[in-house]
Amino acid sequence: MIGRHRSADSKQYRINQLVEYFGNIPLRRFNTYIVEQYQTDLINKGLKPASVNKNISLLKAMFRKAVDWNMVEEDVLKRVRRCKLLQVNNKRLRYLSKEECQRLIECCDPHLKPIVITALNTGMRKSEILNLKWENVDLIHGFILLDKTKNGERREIPINNTLKETFKGLTRRLDVPYVFYDPKTGKPYKDVKRSFHTALRRAKIKDFRFHDLRHTFASHLVMAGVDLTTVKELLGHKDIKMTLRYAHLAPSHKVKAVDILDNTINNPEMNYTKTIQSGANQDGKVEVIRLKTACN
Repeated sequence: MIGRHRSADSKQYRINQLVEYFGNIPLRRFNTYIVEQYQTDLINKGLKPASVNKNISLLKAMFRKAVDWNMVEEDVLKRVRRCKLLQVNNKRLRYLSKEECQRLIECCDPHLKPIVITALNTGMRKSEILNLKWENVDLIHGFILLDKTKNGERREIPINNTLKETFKGLTRRLDVPYVFYDPKTGKPYKDVKRSFHTALRRAKIKDFRFHDLRHTFASHLVMAGVDLTTVKELLGHKDIKMTLRYAHLAPSHKVKAVDILDNTINNPEMNYTKTIQSGANQDGKVEVIRLKTACN
């Protein structure tokens, strides 16, 4: 049902939550009130709107499938669908400066440091990093190949020199396929939340989440002049709209574009240089002719 999506575990967790909450309520008894009450209970528990919406959307998808399988009538599905999703503000864009990046890395515990460096240099999601295996890392050709991603598509990420040296410095065990693992158990870390928060506190960095390392990666690429299409591919976004949140970080390119127009139209002494490549002369050399035209 879920295929190669990395979100399989998360979806199964949400399904388990639905089963636990609704228990043995017959499908035909579901209505708008029951679903909205569930939505309210999730909000009261402190879940964020985005998380609540994922559970509600999953419930609706399950009822759509139940209709397809003739397990329930379409009227029940209509009642479930009447529960509206909550408004979500996903415009948060928190990223670190270059100085903060270095400070954070210096404040990380030994096991966390390479994980943070990987996040800053690849833009990979936390789950992608913690589940990364050596078989997906090609140090010879310099890339990471992710088979299982959030959107289900394969993604290739280049390895820069900083990351290459970081990988070379890691202890690799023949009996452990994972790049990052707990040496006591040989299994990948389930989470690094506690050690990450400790590093943030040491570095005196506030209002920052692990996922914001991904924003930091993308933000610095855009500010360095990398085009949004390339950033989209590196992040594994399926839609360019998700990448457009970083567009405002490249105002200098818009300024340069307008400056070119200013020089073109408003500067009467502006000279245009047109280069024409002619054929080879008698000596076999290619002649290049440059014509200058003044704009009056």
